[in-house]
Amino acid sequence: MNLTEKIGTKEKPLTLKTPPLSSEYTMHIDDKDGMQILVCTVGSTVLHYDARCLNDLHQMLIKHGEWMELGSKDEKQETNEGTVEHWGRSIDNPVKGWYGLKKNFRGRFGMYIPPLMEALGLADVTHEKRGNKMKALGK
Repeated sequence: MNLTEKIGTKEKPLTLKTPPLSSEYTMHIDDKDGMQILVCTVGSTVLHYDARCLNDLHQMLIKHGEWMELGSKDEKQETNEGTVEHWGRSIDNPVKGWYGLKKNFRGRFGMYIPPLMEALGLADVTHEKRGNKMKALGK
């Protein structure tokens, strides 16, 4: 998958909405220190995620086989095991820790990555006010 074509560039980012459909944010792909990163801009806040999370999360969700709670939390908050947010910072994931790359802004993986995966056709995401979930599409 050519991520730049699907996700966009700094000049032309992809506009997404959070799972509850309450806030807009943008996402684009960039290179930093020789690796592809996802740049998520929420108002004036900029978060960076390792772009490998898209494939890794998709593969994990395929193995999981059913809906998984998103469980979005800020970096300093404890996560609930069995949620997408917990997996996105767990030593048990393929990168052995955080997919978020900016210190103090590494959380909210479960808020901003699932809508991107839905836009890319990799997952279904629920859009309730609270307690949203996702599951993998495809194989």
